[in-house]
Amino acid sequence: MKPYTSLKSILTEFYPLHRTLVSDDQDKTLEIIGSYMPDSSNYTIETYAPLTPVWTWKVPERFVVHEAYLEIEGGERIIDFKNNPLHIVSYSLPIDGTFTFEELKSHLYFNEKRPHTIPWVFKYYERVWGFCLSKNDFDKLPRDKKYRAVIKTEFITDPKQGFKVATAVIHPEGGVNESAGEIVIQSHTCHPMQANDDGAGVVSAIELARRLAENPLPAGSMSVRFWFGPETIGTIAWLAHNENMIQNFRGSIFMEMTGNKNKIAWHHSRQHHHVLDKIAKYVLKDMEHEERNFADYPPNDERVMNGPGVNVPSLSINRWPYDEYHTTDDNLDIIHDEMLSGATDVAEKIVRIFASNYIPKRTFRGPVFLSGNGLWVDWHENLALNRAIEKIMMRFEGEHSVFDIAEQVGLDYWVVREYVEKFRKKGFVIPLPIPSEAQSS
Repeated sequence: MKPYTSLKSILTEFYPLHRTLVSDDQDKTLEIIGSYMPDSSNYTIETYAPLTPVWTWKVPERFVVHEAYLEIEGGERIIDFKNNPLHIVSYSLPIDGTFTFEELKSHLYFNEKRPHTIPWVFKYYERVWGFCLSKNDFDKLPRDKKYRAVIKTEFITDPKQGFKVATAVIHPEGGVNESAGEIVIQSHTCHPMQANDDGAGVVSAIELARRLAENPLPAGSMSVRFWFGPETIGTIAWLAHNENMIQNFRGSIFMEMTGNKNKIAWHHSRQHHHVLDKIAKYVLKDMEHEERNFADYPPNDERVMNGPGVNVPSLSINRWPYDEYHTTDDNLDIIHDEMLSGATDVAEKIVRIFASNYIPKRTFRGPVFLSGNGLWVDWHENLALNRAIEKIMMRFEGEHSVFDIAEQVGLDYWVVREYVEKFRKKGFVIPLPIPSEAQSS
């Protein structure tokens, strides 16, 4: 596990790479991420053969760009992939031809709202060819000249050069609790030369993994699985190849666009009122934030995890919208360490409550002899807890989680959990896991 001076310094390593669905630089990115993950996390890269059916999709081929440029007749080169990976459309078809401006212009992409920037454009499944440039440069192009367009790309289907995703798992204190299941933390890795839109979420997730490794969740908690890979198709391919794991997932959080200076926004799960949603509300109640519906823009891998036939309750955390989105202005200049770590703070608080939560089921009959069992709380020491004791015990019927109980009696989750744990250690309650809502078929 490599040390780092700042979260931004990690991002600096992979930000400029040509990260796309399947590429050499995507592979490098997953390797860089792995070098910063805790040694105990069993960071693993999985590879899937191109064109393999995965539910209603297919695993994409490896995209190799040998060279790509656009020249005005006479040899003046005005666009060159070597200068910026955003200069060509992601998954562009190859081309080598001479065109008039009128023939060429439908293959040129720019951003009207930010005319000084190069946009990021992807056509993964349309398979067209094209270049990206600033609107300012587009306007300067002579209309009466001919242009030579050269894009030398290759789509490789060799299984040995397949599609890759990575996972790692942080277990609670004392090791894995099989009955508790897992919560999944996701960040995608496939946007070339974009710092906030997807690089920031990755490093916020790395920081979360390191915190959970250094300060483990309480014994008996869920494990926390981290996932990194291309958005949407990455999660689809992973789940399709690991369907036996789905039932074990109790919830998930997708993290992206966490580095700019906007306030935190969070998106509900598809269930909307799941305990995961309630915990997010609880964590953010005293913080300025935006609350959005499931799959409101920008929707990402939570649509897969919480989608039909999977149904793992999933939240999304981000700082969208921001003007630099999908342009060359989405660079390291807009990334701030305090924002990256601030998003990690929010995710960590949600994870620590959700993963440590359980349903207490009583084993006792009648009122518990509190003082005789070390369970009495002196009102001089904690008046609020003293007055809530009966209300808490009345909710040990196996119908309410510890978090639910804390909400119902109006006390801090960790205060109530610490108190309920005393009953558990005495054998007066048994912990039931939060049930899975996932569908495995």
